[in-house]
Amino acid sequence: MKYKLDHEAKTFGDWAYLAVAKHYKKFLSHELAVLEDKDPEELHQMRVGMRRLRSAINGFTSALNLPENGQGKKVGKIAKALGNLRDLDVLEDSLNNQYYPNLPKDEQKQLKQGLSRLEKERKKAFKKVKETLNSQNYFNLKQAFDEWLKNPKYHDIAEVSIEIILADLLLPEVSQLMLHPGWVIGVKFKSGIINFPDNLSKKSVEFLLDKQGLILHDLRKAAKRTRYNMELFTQFYGDTYQSYVKDIKKIQSILGDIQDSFVLVEYLDQIFDDNILSNMPTFCKILQDSRYKKWQEWEKLQRKFLNHQTRKNLHLTILEPSIIEHKIEDSQGNSHKVVEEIV
Repeated sequence: MKYKLDHEAKTFGDWAYLAVAKHYKKFLSHELAVLEDKDPEELHQMRVGMRRLRSAINGFTSALNLPENGQGKKVGKIAKALGNLRDLDVLEDSLNNQYYPNLPKDEQKQLKQGLSRLEKERKKAFKKVKETLNSQNYFNLKQAFDEWLKNPKYHDIAEVSIEIILADLLLPEVSQLMLHPGWVIGVKFKSGIINFPDNLSKKSVEFLLDKQGLILHDLRKAAKRTRYNMELFTQFYGDTYQSYVKDIKKIQSILGDIQDSFVLVEYLDQIFDDNILSNMPTFCKILQDSRYKKWQEWEKLQRKFLNHQTRKNLHLTILEPSIIEHKIEDSQGNSHKVVEEIV
C-alpha cells in the first residue's frame, strides 16, 4: 500500500508523516525475504529500517499522536529481537572472510570450532526471529502503523512550519552528542586547555580501550542516533551539513569496528574457556593491530570535534537551513522535485 501526502509538505506534522511512512515501508519491504533467510543483507536492511523508524518517532515525538502499539519502544523491541541474529551474521562474516584466511593452519583449525558453534547458535536465533515476525505483538505493531498512516493524528504543534522548528529538533540531539564523555578519553587538560597525546603506543591504546571501551561504545550509539536524526533533514541543508553527517557516520563506523573486535574475543573466549590469547596468538595480534589502526582514525575525528570552531560551525549550520527539497507525487504517481528557498 502507498502512503503519501495529498499536499505539499510544509509543516512539522507533514514531515513527520513522510519520515514515518518512509521507514515503515522500508522495513516492511524486507520482511518476506528475511523469513526466507537466503541473504543476510535483508535482515540488516529490515533492522536498519526499524531503527530509523524509531529514530523518526523519537525525533518527531512532539508532533506525533501515535497509538500505543506504534510507540518507539514497541518498534525497538522488535528491532532488538532481530539484533541477535544480525550480530551472529556479522561475526560469521568477519571470522570467515576477514580473519580466517590470514591465520596459520593450526589457528584456522581452532577457529573452525567457533564457526561450527556459531552455525548452531544462528539456527536458534533465526527460529526466534521467525517467532517474532509471526507474533501477535508484531501484527499489532503493523496494524497500528497501517491505521495511523491512513488516518494520521497529531498534537497541535504539528501545525508549525518546519523551518520555524527545525533547529529546535536538531540542536538538542547534537548537543547531547557533543557533551558525551567519550570525546575526552585519552586526552588531558591543563587550565582548561586540551592536550592531545602524541603517538600513543599499542599497549597504551589497549589499556584505554580495556578501561573505557564501554564509554566509547556508548558514544558510538549516540553518534548513530544523531546521524539518523540528522539524515531526516538533509533536504533542508547544503554541503556543509552533509559533511558533518558523513563525519558522524565515520565515528559510528570506526567505534563500531573497535567494539566488534572485542565482541569477537568475548565470543571465542566462551569457546576456549577464556584462553584465546594462548590458543590463537596470531588472531589476537591481528585484532590488536586492527584496533590500533582504528584508534588512529578515531583520534583525527576526536581532535576535529573537540575543536571550538568545528562545534560552532556545526551549530551555526543547523541554525541556518537554506534549501527545502522534496518530492511530491501527482495523481498518476509520477514524482516531481520541489525546491524552495527558506527566507
